[in-house]
Amino acid sequence: MTAFSLNPDQTARCAELRTLAAERLRPLVEQGDPGHVNRPLVAALGELGLLDGLFTSGALDLCLMRESLAYVCTEAETALALQGLGAHPVHAHGSPAQRERWLPQVRKGHAVAAFALSEPGAGSDAAALSLEAVRDGSDGWRLTGEKCWISNAPEADFYTVFARTSPDAGARGVTAFLVPADRAGLTGTPLDMLSPHPIGALAFDAVRVGPDDVLGEVDRGFRVAMTTLNRFRPSVGAFAVGMAQAALDATLAHTAERDAFGGKLKDLQAVSHQVAEMSVRTEAARLMVYAAASAYDAGATGIARRAAMAKLLATETAQYVVDAAVQLHGACALRRGHLLEHLYREVRAPRIYEGASEVQRSIIAKELYG
Repeated sequence: MTAFSLNPDQTARCAELRTLAAERLRPLVEQGDPGHVNRPLVAALGELGLLDGLFTSGALDLCLMRESLAYVCTEAETALALQGLGAHPVHAHGSPAQRERWLPQVRKGHAVAAFALSEPGAGSDAAALSLEAVRDGSDGWRLTGEKCWISNAPEADFYTVFARTSPDAGARGVTAFLVPADRAGLTGTPLDMLSPHPIGALAFDAVRVGPDDVLGEVDRGFRVAMTTLNRFRPSVGAFAVGMAQAALDATLAHTAERDAFGGKLKDLQAVSHQVAEMSVRTEAARLMVYAAASAYDAGATGIARRAAMAKLLATETAQYVVDAAVQLHGACALRRGHLLEHLYREVRAPRIYEGASEVQRSIIAKELYG
């Protein structure tokens, strides 16, 4: 295969995933409570083997999985992605004991993971984080400060937490820690956000962590964060492509059936050209996502730039396509419960999280001039 086509097995797998999402996962979403971790849904992802795929699949297969789920059920896609984002640092950088303790439970959907990087004053500027890790004796630290906008907080079972172990050292003074949710001094508060998945704030009141809680190396945690984001950024683009395709297909059906001005809505050139533009942009975004993921799998150079380009183009494209779909549907798309009303709320956040669009442009420019 190439970065620009899928083989028959991959195409069949995507179709299978869409069927699973419709028949097995979406009913669990409908029974869940928006804004809270849907543990039956996470458990079902484990039972279907999808969570195991987070750790055994390449970047392209992860993209295909996220795109396929997002096309049918964005909540299932997000639940899967958050497990990967929170647990990948443990998989890639954890000690044997850390991996043995947590990864089997993540794979089964019995433990919920979270990635705790952002803070009230350090969102896009991740290197400016201020959660303090102050030495407590010769072999441990006390974490004091806040994290904010953390998906799955405060209901996760463990957090990958990034804290400053060396003051005034910028990105070189950050360490990643694995912090169980029941650690003394760790509390959380849910935030009422536009997106339907759980997001919260965490407060650390002298939370004790030791050398057994370090992920990777002391003062090398920023590398843990960036390698995790480089792996997942193309698949954020895949999530966006899945939403864009769902909006495009809904628009094709609506404009072919809707009577307007003595014919069908699709017969108006302004409408048909708009739909054509939506299709072109969606396909361009899909190809860039696949190319970035394939480059990651091949160990090619320029991974950070390719990942940033894929996330940037795909998330901005999805915003455009969903907005255009709402416009072509008219008022019906704004009713609570309509597919496009749901997508309109879902599509906004990916342009911000895991690096806002402006951050992606900065990464691309830095790589180009570097």
